[in-house]
Amino acid sequence: MTVFEFAMKMELDGKSYYEKQADEMTHPVLKKIFGELAGDEERHYQIFKGMSAGKKPEYEAAFKTNILATAKNVFQKLSESKAKMDDLPDSVREAWAKALDIEDKSVKFYREQAGKVPESDQKKIWNSIAAEEQKHWIAINHVVDFIDRPKQWLEDAEWSNIESY
Repeated sequence: MTVFEFAMKMELDGKSYYEKQADEMTHPVLKKIFGELAGDEERHYQIFKGMSAGKKPEYEAAFKTNILATAKNVFQKLSESKAKMDDLPDSVREAWAKALDIEDKSVKFYREQAGKVPESDQKKIWNSIAAEEQKHWIAINHVVDFIDRPKQWLEDAEWSNIESY
C-alpha cells in the first residue's frame, strides 16, 4: 500500500464515520458539524487520489475547510436561541471523543509525511491537509467542551474552592 493509498483510506474511513454519526445524531447542531466534516474528508480523499494517479498536487482555495466558522456560527445560534444540550446520552460524547482521536492521528500522519518529502508542492499539500485536520480537531474539541460544560461547571466553578474537612 502506497502512502497515498493509506491517506485515501484514512480519509474514507473518517468520512464514513462522520456520515454515520451525522445520520445517528438527533441534535441538528451536532448533525451539521459531522456533515461538514464528512465533506472535508471527501475533498481530502480526492486530492490524494489525484496525487496517487501521478497528477500534480494542487490545493485550491475552494478545498479549504470552513469548519471553524461553521462550528462558531451554529453554536452562536444555539446560544442566542437559549436552546439547551442537556441530557445528551453518553454515546454522543463518545462519538465526539472518537472523532478527536481520528483527527489527531490524521494530523500526526500528514505532518510526518510532510517531513519525509523535500520542499515541493507535495510537501505543501501534506502540510495544508494537516492544517485542515488540525482545524477539525479544534472544532471537535470545542464541541466536546460544549457538551461537557454543564458537568464541568458543577465540578469546577461551584465546588472547586470548597475546603475538604
